[in-house]
Amino acid sequence: MAKGLAIIELFGQDRTFLTVSSAADATGISRASARRCLLTLHDLGYLTKNGPRFLPTPRMLRLGQSYTGAISLPHLAQPQLEAACEELGESVSLSILEDGCSTFVARAEAARIVSTAIRLGTRLPAHAAATGRVLLSGCTEDELDAYFAAVEPTALTAHTVTDKAELKKIIRAAGRDKVAFTDEELEVGMVSMAIPVFNPDGRLVAAMSVSAARPRITVEDLRNRMLSTLRTFAEALSRSL
Repeated sequence: MAKGLAIIELFGQDRTFLTVSSAADATGISRASARRCLLTLHDLGYLTKNGPRFLPTPRMLRLGQSYTGAISLPHLAQPQLEAACEELGESVSLSILEDGCSTFVARAEAARIVSTAIRLGTRLPAHAAATGRVLLSGCTEDELDAYFAAVEPTALTAHTVTDKAELKKIIRAAGRDKVAFTDEELEVGMVSMAIPVFNPDGRLVAAMSVSAARPRITVEDLRNRMLSTLRTFAEALSRSL
């Protein structure tokens, strides 16, 4: 099962099909095991086969639906995200911290000619994302030390902060101010802002964010024109948990 799940997790926007060799290389399992897993998934209807290529079928969606159907957070968040998106005129998302990454679990997309590559299930490196920095701000000192011991921050653009000491300061500031910003650190031409969502016990459980293209929107615009509105909807979501 572990091998099969590892293979399923390989599929995404940048990998729409697998071969036996690519599955084996990416997961570190033997070619024989990779072949058995792919054929089993094919027999169960999760994959279709075209020559040496294995491609996901619509049945694969059931795996994601099992998550969103059992977990109430994305469902509770969606009306708030859509209302925030309508009021701000920008895409608004909800993320959780998963394996050191900011994972998007709900989203309301603004209608624009050019949209971002963010989709449900997208995982971003926490150190470079506003959502990730907010989510990491809920960690204890030991947890944050463990995160940086396991992760070597990499530069995604020329603006990405990679110094661990500086990142810790930014994360602690996000916890203090309850907001984090990125300015072309994750993607050139993109700014973002994230704020925390808390459960009734006061534990940080998610980050609500808005992202937009520069120079149409700047960090100052996010802070001065959108922060209070986003906080209103994040607080409404927190009250519903």
